[in-house]
Amino acid sequence: MANKIGRQSYEERLLVRGKKAKDFYGHRKIYFGISLAIIFIGIICNFIFGTTLDIQFSGGSMIKYSYTGTLNDSELKSVIQKATPDDVVTFSDSKDLVNNQNILTVQFSGNDTISTDLQKSITKSIQEKFPSNNFKLEQSSSVDATMGFSFLLKCLAAVALAGVLMVLYVTIRFKKIGGLSAGVFGLVALFHDIAIIYFFYVIFRMPIDSSFMAVALMILGYSLNDTVVVYDRVREERKNLGYKADIVDVFNVASSKVMRRTIITSITTIAAVVTVYITAYIFNLDSVKAFALPMIVGLVSGCYSSLCIAGPLWVMWKKKKAK
Repeated sequence: MANKIGRQSYEERLLVRGKKAKDFYGHRKIYFGISLAIIFIGIICNFIFGTTLDIQFSGGSMIKYSYTGTLNDSELKSVIQKATPDDVVTFSDSKDLVNNQNILTVQFSGNDTISTDLQKSITKSIQEKFPSNNFKLEQSSSVDATMGFSFLLKCLAAVALAGVLMVLYVTIRFKKIGGLSAGVFGLVALFHDIAIIYFFYVIFRMPIDSSFMAVALMILGYSLNDTVVVYDRVREERKNLGYKADIVDVFNVASSKVMRRTIITSITTIAAVVTVYITAYIFNLDSVKAFALPMIVGLVSGCYSSLCIAGPLWVMWKKKKAK
């Protein structure tokens, strides 16, 4: 009789809001399959399209023009390409709200600085082809490929340092549930999120620039926060259910209890970023759009990886270690 009461008490503690906890661990193969499918598609696109690096990383030159009215982008790009031997890498429009002008930004590959004569030649070709658009040269600059590569290495070092500090933090804070393994699989989830963001850039042919690094670092922090919340709940549920409880039950109950909070927090954050993106889209602010759109993808991925990647991998490791 005592055993029956104890079993019922344990079964009752497995309920979340009166219902059976969601089986996150049991559906792990579906979650892993979704992530692997996205990454596989990204790898294929990477082979087909390649990775486009902004001149901040690859080196090159940039020219900015102001103009009025509307343009045929493909025709304009053709005119510019004919006027220079360098390849046009990116070609984007933005809006100068202060002066009520359109800004055209053209980036060229190559390590040589665009000469003054070549700038004048390009400007003359554009003005002759589009006389009614009042083209005016506003700014020109060049970035050496060596400096760009150095900047890229520094950004990657920042990401690597953040990952190491995350593992140390989780290892120390969650020693009672196997802190090192929790930290390692939390790091796997972070790499998962960065891979998703990277392949998003590849699939949609967006150049890798400083915005990519900013998004990656922000998502590292956001995903880490979600992962820590899940692990913290696992630690609490292990106390509630008893240290002899099945680790699968502990994880499913903990994840089910924290899921609503995680989703609501993510939706609130995504709503704010979507608002920023819509505003940037209305006013044609390319730099803001280039940051906000990948950020939305990263927020979704960060929420997903904490519950569906890091946790199930950690449970798999604990079960294997127990055997």
